[in-house]
Amino acid sequence: MARLKQRLSGFDFIGFSLLTVGVGALQIVLDKGQEDDWFGSHFITTLVLVAAVGLVSLIIWEWFQREPIVDVRLFKNPNVAASNLMFLMLGMALFSSTVLMPQLLQTLMGYTAQKAGMVLSAGALVVLVVLPLVGKLTTRFQARYLLAFGWLSLAASMYISSKQIDLLMSFRSATVLRVWQYLPVAFLFVPLTLAGYVGLPAEKTNAAAGLMNFMRNIGQSVGTSAVTTLIARRSQYHQSVLAGYTASARFHDATTALAMRLTTAGLSVDAARRQALARMYGLVQSQAAVLSYVEVYWLLAMASAVMFLASFLLKRNAPGKSGNVSVH
Repeated sequence: MARLKQRLSGFDFIGFSLLTVGVGALQIVLDKGQEDDWFGSHFITTLVLVAAVGLVSLIIWEWFQREPIVDVRLFKNPNVAASNLMFLMLGMALFSSTVLMPQLLQTLMGYTAQKAGMVLSAGALVVLVVLPLVGKLTTRFQARYLLAFGWLSLAASMYISSKQIDLLMSFRSATVLRVWQYLPVAFLFVPLTLAGYVGLPAEKTNAAAGLMNFMRNIGQSVGTSAVTTLIARRSQYHQSVLAGYTASARFHDATTALAMRLTTAGLSVDAARRQALARMYGLVQSQAAVLSYVEVYWLLAMASAVMFLASFLLKRNAPGKSGNVSVH
């Protein structure tokens, strides 16, 4: 009992409380924000304020603690700061692309959850094969060069995705796109972990590993929330733009032709006209949604390109001499 009290006496209860309140409120905001219309909801607005106050207070409190639960002073190391920023972006890009592809396939192309999962699994299998190769490359090349290659490859794959996705995409094309999207992750995760330890004393490696893991998890939550919000908002925008073309003669001719085919199939004139309009409206919605997916992939490509440039700000490491580090 005395030993337990001794251990608890040095525990950072205030820091733990601030972390719990700040991250908990932020997580609820990210999960429920789009559903509750973000700042249109008093509940979400209140939680945003709670999260901001909690996290800012956490940073200030932990900065002056001898044994902080989150060692924010590690951010004074430029490599740690840059690597954590990249882990945040990696979490956002990785989880965003993981959400985007099955959502596109299931909501717009009629894929079952199993079939969409098969598209995702191909990329994961390829990464499992490539990871051991990347581990060997880290013993021969600097981590920042592998990171630069990984970010550049990710930017290229996201840009190609923005040019290739459409409602006529085949299962094979979707699988190949997913492989290209996921393959660069193998060249990011291991080198990024190594880069985060450059210049750190051995006793700080556990704290650095926890910080990286935390930033990656936050990035996943932010990425998922950002993607769902952007898809919804940009779909509405593109739908309003495409709706302007419904007054054109070509749209009227296409609707009339579809109604005539439905009439030939046995529907009444009135029912055929209403169903033709409904189908054309569904087509407008689908095309608007696809355009929003294109924009999100393009944004991920641009963000990855920025991270490519940031890779060269990292310090040099000695390949093959990274020592023992804790990877969580």
